[in-house]
Amino acid sequence: MNIEKIMKSNTKIIGKTIQYQKEITSTHLVAKETANNSKNNGKIILAEKQTEGIGTKGRNWYTGENKNIAMSIILHPTVKPEKLAGLTTQIAISMQKTIEQLYGYKLAIKEPNDLLLKGKKICGILTEINTISEKINYLIISLGFNVNEEQFSEETKNLATSLKKEYGKDFNREDIIVKFIEILEQNIKIQIEL
Repeated sequence: MNIEKIMKSNTKIIGKTIQYQKEITSTHLVAKETANNSKNNGKIILAEKQTEGIGTKGRNWYTGENKNIAMSIILHPTVKPEKLAGLTTQIAISMQKTIEQLYGYKLAIKEPNDLLLKGKKICGILTEINTISEKINYLIISLGFNVNEEQFSEETKNLATSLKKEYGKDFNREDIIVKFIEILEQNIKIQIEL
């Protein structure tokens, strides 16, 4: 993956620091280890493969090696926690706009945290907010997106899909990440006061 290309995105905060690993337990778990450090505001944890990817409701999220997007973003909002209501939907809208602007494909949002393509799950979003009383210590946005995945388990083959599975060609993951973080930063900057 071309990390330099991602770091050159047209963002002010998100993606100016990237921790990239070939294999990781979970980008979300690794993000939590350093999320309290204010120097990590906007840092992205990016991995080619997760061995313990986290989905919602304690489910696993599979990340095929070198095929998909597994990323977590650490943010330090300066607003009160109630200002973050509806944030996960804004993240989903950001990815929806990304795919539409890049390729003209329309993803459906299954609220609050899934994106569907042709009725099957293509992206999952996990947000975690850590607070002490009215102060937000950190916000972690984690995202798994099936880009070029072709192998799906018996359990998921009728429920999940990828861009490649639906359209029969390879897609550039860096293009998706760059466009997504640019749109995301614009969509949520007022809400979280970046």
